[in-house]
Amino acid sequence: MALNAMTVSAGTALDVLRTAWAAQRAGRLTAAYMLHGAPGVGKSQIVAQLAEEIGARLFDLRLTTIEPQDLRGLPYYDHDARKTVWYRPEDLPDDPDAPSVLFLDELTAAAPSLQPTVYGLLQERRVGQHRLPDSVFLVAAGNTVEDGAIAYEMGSALSDRLVHLHVTASATDWLENFAVPRGLHPAVIAFLRSRGDLLSTGAAAQERDEIIAATPRAWERVSDILRAVPDRRQRNILVAGTVGEAIGAEFALVADEVAASVKIEELLATDRGRRAPLYPDTMHGLHALVYGLIGALTAQTAPRIIECMADLATLPDARPEPVFRTLPLEELRTHGFELLIQQALARDLADAFLDSPVYADYARAREDAGLA
Repeated sequence: MALNAMTVSAGTALDVLRTAWAAQRAGRLTAAYMLHGAPGVGKSQIVAQLAEEIGARLFDLRLTTIEPQDLRGLPYYDHDARKTVWYRPEDLPDDPDAPSVLFLDELTAAAPSLQPTVYGLLQERRVGQHRLPDSVFLVAAGNTVEDGAIAYEMGSALSDRLVHLHVTASATDWLENFAVPRGLHPAVIAFLRSRGDLLSTGAAAQERDEIIAATPRAWERVSDILRAVPDRRQRNILVAGTVGEAIGAEFALVADEVAASVKIEELLATDRGRRAPLYPDTMHGLHALVYGLIGALTAQTAPRIIECMADLATLPDARPEPVFRTLPLEELRTHGFELLIQQALARDLADAFLDSPVYADYARAREDAGLA
């Protein structure tokens, strides 16, 4: 059966779930939500980020690893009442005062024998005699048959109990709403900034009958590899085993360029008047520099990071190389400041911009140019 839900980015899906949670807390809406999407597209990260934002405990149930009794509980005989009573499993939330997110992952891959038990959770918010408190937000996730993953067709009895969202990978959305805020390695962000088509290659890999595909989850792992493995040869082998050999080879060129030209700590440690020679002279390098600066933002580094970002536009005058007169440095600076401010707001560092004469000069110049 075709999935006729609206297709949204991971960031939009997170916004929808935020709104749904607010409506549930206000007593206006109670429903269960289903995130469909290819493996690695970010469904689990969406739910984990929502739980973190709303201060909820996350109950993560992987339905492919449990049996019906794991949800239903186990019976024991109450001799005094002459009744069979059920012990409730500990994996179900029961605190009416504390917000919780119950995440039923891999729903479409769960055994059909489990589905009747799941129906009660999704429709009636109960299993046996145990009812979920109103403080519990219900989200499920799974792959579709078309994704090439193990999945069963979802029947109408199950589908009717859910509000469906089809989540797809969008490079711009993923970079701005996940990769940059989470501080992924600058080389990964710089590479996907120019090669957004390689964020998710599952469909192409499936057509070529290849095992390995690039996904948002895989690129997050690449970021971890870059930080954990110093040996270049070993690192390249691990990256190729994560996103595929062809993509890994292309990425290695950018990673080498970034490693050779982007020196965040040295740039911040150098006085402003002597920093110009430390800026990279390629767009990949400059993009990586911008994202590296954003990732390095703290209360202590903020003043110098603001200076480094502002001085991007001065490079044509400060450096002799002709390339600096052809690069879109003003656009890069504007984009960098937008992301830097978002990160500052998330880290409660907005005062760093209010107190910065360098940023005040930048904002004033944009206002005089009619760009504010």
